[in-house]
Amino acid sequence: MGFEMTLSIDQIKDKIRSTRLLKGLRDKAIKGDAYLVGGSIRELCLSAIPKDYDFVLTHEEDIGVFEELAGNHSFVIGKKPIHTYRIVKDDINIDINVMDTTLDEDIKRRDFTINAIAYDIKNDALIDMVGGLDDIKKRIIRHIRKENLIDDPLRMLKAVRHFATLDDFKIHDGLMDAIFELKGHIKKVAQERIKYELDQIIASQRGFDAIKIMESTGLLFELFPELYELKKLDEEKRLKLETLGHTIDGFRYLTQYSSIYSVDKKGIQMVGYALLFHDLGKAQTFSYDDDKKAVHFYYHERFSEEMATAIMERMRFSSQEIKTIKTLIKNHMRIFLISSNDTTERAIRRVVFKMGELTPLLILLTICDMYGSSGGEDNESTEQVRAVCDGIFEGFKKWQEEPLPRLINGYDLISIGFKEGPPVGRCLMEIQERQVSGEIRDRDDAIEYAKKWLTQLQK
Repeated sequence: MGFEMTLSIDQIKDKIRSTRLLKGLRDKAIKGDAYLVGGSIRELCLSAIPKDYDFVLTHEEDIGVFEELAGNHSFVIGKKPIHTYRIVKDDINIDINVMDTTLDEDIKRRDFTINAIAYDIKNDALIDMVGGLDDIKKRIIRHIRKENLIDDPLRMLKAVRHFATLDDFKIHDGLMDAIFELKGHIKKVAQERIKYELDQIIASQRGFDAIKIMESTGLLFELFPELYELKKLDEEKRLKLETLGHTIDGFRYLTQYSSIYSVDKKGIQMVGYALLFHDLGKAQTFSYDDDKKAVHFYYHERFSEEMATAIMERMRFSSQEIKTIKTLIKNHMRIFLISSNDTTERAIRRVVFKMGELTPLLILLTICDMYGSSGGEDNESTEQVRAVCDGIFEGFKKWQEEPLPRLINGYDLISIGFKEGPPVGRCLMEIQERQVSGEIRDRDDAIEYAKKWLTQLQK
């Protein structure tokens, strides 16, 4: 969706006027001045369909015109002294601000030039005071004033998100320098707002390049100081395979392999966060075997899981997101450990049983971790892992078509003498694992195994 270099001002205005929302305003009586501003004009220039529209009004009573058009009431978002009135219509957000200054000053306090173009609705005029149209043509993300980044430091991360999600755009050198200088201000931003931007960055086609920008400016380490410990580990121990380096390199393969293993956008986000956090514990578990001249990180996944949990709670991840990402981190070595030329069908079934619906996500995490470590090159080891991953994915699809039936439940165990408590769950889990491996075939086998288990428990 590229910008048409020959697009005239009249053609841009025609694109704006032809949107469903602006058509509806054509016959409405607006008392004051009204301007369409922000990213919707940029998206129209790039032949995209906006889902969010920002308007600036000079008369507060004109909000009613937009409410009437949308068939819905507005509600206030944001904090004083600046209130934003939001109206939701179908899948479109309409945000309205009442101007407390001149249009010139309103535009100059916005984030980037490409988002600072205005359309005067009453006079059918396009207003471009800071060179936004030229920057769209050149595909440049440029800030307007350094003070604007200080006023809302999230704009630094938003610049990275624009880079990640807009085709072929680049961040202006001056903005890169400003992010490097002001990166510490990001700590003032609400964690929920930060996560919203990160979600989009991680799931984008340019996620790797975006994270490299965050690393080079230092923004990444302001958001995740825990990752800086990996950077120090790499530098101090001079590791041949860098812990942070291979983690970031793994993002090269995240969206590339997601379609192969049927991972959707939300799944990509979950794998991306798991990839970012999966080796955090290596900074705490580093050891060196002088005899074997080998580096070890024993049980690093346990530490990584704990550290990732603290980060996710800090950043207000949902409970389901935390559960999913923790499970992926906890099991991120599982496929590597069973990968060989003689990997058994039983081992593959165990992975599918253990991971369930998260199986494709674990496969994708394994692929990213593996190729991040090998520099994207195939060798005997990576080919083995790929073959096992493909086998697990085939097993997963069969499991989806015909999942194993539950042979017995907790009530059955209590009826043969178990007491309520953790042993019931552990016994059921072991029965299911033996069902997966083929050792238990039917209900009678399950009851017999449970009775033996109970006998051992009572000794």
